[in-house]
Amino acid sequence: MFADKFARAARSRIRGIRVTAHARQLDPETQLIETGPRRRYRPLGGPQGRSGLLIDQASLRREFWNTERQLSRFLGEEHISYLLRELRVNCVIDVGANTGQYARGIRQRGYRGRIASFEPVTETLVELRAKAAGDPDWHVYPMALGDEDTTTEILATPGKTLSSLLPATDFGKDFNAKLAEPVRQQVEVRRLDGLLDEIIEGIAEPRVFLKMDTQGFDLPAFHGAGTRIDEIIGMQSEVACVPIYEGMARLPEQISAYESKGFAIAGMFLVSRHKPTLRVIEFDVTMVRPDAVPPRLPRTRPSGA
Repeated sequence: MFADKFARAARSRIRGIRVTAHARQLDPETQLIETGPRRRYRPLGGPQGRSGLLIDQASLRREFWNTERQLSRFLGEEHISYLLRELRVNCVIDVGANTGQYARGIRQRGYRGRIASFEPVTETLVELRAKAAGDPDWHVYPMALGDEDTTTEILATPGKTLSSLLPATDFGKDFNAKLAEPVRQQVEVRRLDGLLDEIIEGIAEPRVFLKMDTQGFDLPAFHGAGTRIDEIIGMQSEVACVPIYEGMARLPEQISAYESKGFAIAGMFLVSRHKPTLRVIEFDVTMVRPDAVPPRLPRTRPSGA
């Protein structure tokens, strides 16, 4: 009824322009009203999914890179939320926290456990601490993680992103101009195995998820867990297909190192692409210990069902 009334109203003249509306029933609860060219609707999740994609094919092809990146980011975020629930994670170690985007994202999607965020860059750290201030189980560590306890220089870039303990390659500088003009800053670097007891203190049965986004330093941060990596049940790492930092490991080396410690790939999501050559630069990969996945709880029917 509403759709019929809307369509009739839309056919009237608005400021001298005739507008035609099209109404479509997407599912028993949803009608789509369009006043322009019709788009394709692709349902997702099966008959009970109540979700779908509304696609303008011509626009999608013109803006494919932006659409691909945004879809990958959305799916990656939902995938992480799914893993945290399925693994029953109660402690997330957020390495390369930047201004807290990752931590706030998992909070917004329902994660209520502990978060330990590591961020060494002074300017970024101020914003991170402000965001964590009202969250009693979100702890901020003003340092980087690596494979040794030391003090070193980080190359901080404008805009609070892409800062790295590694210098940029020539390709990296060409890929993103910010990498050509970093500001040097002294930072503390610690091994994870020396901090883990403090991070999980007070958690009766820790189930720890390690997230790393360190701009080329993920593998040293991973190695810094030492033998205590066995206590990590799931992880996320940015893996490189084309290095934008000097000396950073590439995807095969990273995956091999993670698999050698008992992790298996759970998902892989596009992070960046070099449009002139169509090459993928980086993926976010998620990994789990298969034997750490709890059995699924049986679904209970509502009372009276």
